[in-house]
Amino acid sequence: MTRRDHSLPDLAGQRVLVTGASGGIGGGIARRFAAAGARLALHYRGASTSSTDAAFALVEELRELGAEAVAVRADLADAGSAERLVDDAVRALGGLDGVVNNAGIQPLQMLAETSREAWDEVLATNLGAVFEVSRAAAAAMGVDAESGHAGPDVGPRGSAPRNRWITHIASIEASRPAPAHAHYAVAKAGLVMHARAAALELGPLGIRVNTVSPGLVARPGLAEAWPEGVASWESTAPLGRLATTSDIGNACVLLASDAAAFITGQDLAVDGGMLATPGW
Repeated sequence: MTRRDHSLPDLAGQRVLVTGASGGIGGGIARRFAAAGARLALHYRGASTSSTDAAFALVEELRELGAEAVAVRADLADAGSAERLVDDAVRALGGLDGVVNNAGIQPLQMLAETSREAWDEVLATNLGAVFEVSRAAAAAMGVDAESGHAGPDVGPRGSAPRNRWITHIASIEASRPAPAHAHYAVAKAGLVMHARAAALELGPLGIRVNTVSPGLVARPGLAEAWPEGVASWESTAPLGRLATTSDIGNACVLLASDAAAFITGQDLAVDGGMLATPGW
């Protein structure tokens, strides 16, 4: 029996794919979905032993709590990997109701020092892969990718079919970039617009698409590695602290729930109010 957190919406029965689940934010998202009762396919890239170990450790952790979770491997930089990843998730879970597109990279490079190859890698990983996973997921949810027609389980326009959704993890840097983050900020801005465009096209087919935009998220060693940045954030953000991975996961759970059934094409900032300030 899953140890449900009753402060969260009930997602029992939802079949959810989380990409980039072996990382800090992805792991936090997965834990909150598990606490809400969802069944999970947790993607990891497997490019390193640490990534693989983290993914399987997370699966074991969630299973010990009574959640249903499996690890699914894919290098989303490879052609056709998104379709294979979604197929693996569907086979493992018996279908798909939602996707959190969290996988991404964040190298630090000033524009003058950024090669075209490095630029393309960030956009391909942070934006292109999301497009491919989302397209494959929509097809798995019953939408024909070529015709755009809904499958037999999707009700007529305006009806209330089963809750199906896609959520991208963007960033407040989509509208407020930081130095050395140009490629990252551009990709995250693209995610916000992709979600709006996808919401426009997939809404009539019963699929909601939104973005969650985190602010600065706490992680082990951050305060030691970047003390001036953390101090600046904490002194400027109205809520006076960094985000936790659970904060990001809670926002994703909310958007996946029936409580958000009429919300699509929106960007939810989870930043402690930073975007309401003049700057930081």
